[in-house]
Amino acid sequence: MAPMQWRAATVGGIDTTGFGLDFPCGQDPELFFAESPQDVEQAKAMCRGCRARLACLAGALDRREPWGVWGGELLMSGAIMPRKRPRGRPRKEVVMAGLLPPLVYYPHWPGW
Repeated sequence: MAPMQWRAATVGGIDTTGFGLDFPCGQDPELFFAESPQDVEQAKAMCRGCRARLACLAGALDRREPWGVWGGELLMSGAIMPRKRPRGRPRKEVVMAGLLPPLVYYPHWPGW
């Protein structure tokens, strides 16, 4: 695969710009594939000022990357997701505060 060019950044090849390939994702690569929503948000924030952000996202979408933070966006199953949900069920307080739709209960349905 040929290197992808975007302005002064080269992604996937030898640096010919003289600026260096010091990208945020090279500092802590595991953070960009983290399980916790807080770590995912931190990785997305690190991408905001990266000069290769658009090339990174375009390349990930072209390669159909299954998951991870690419170009400041969270990919899950190859699609961009706005945020990562924590593991487990949502807390009752979140549902009661109206942040999630409540479970509809129909007492006349058999089995309820």
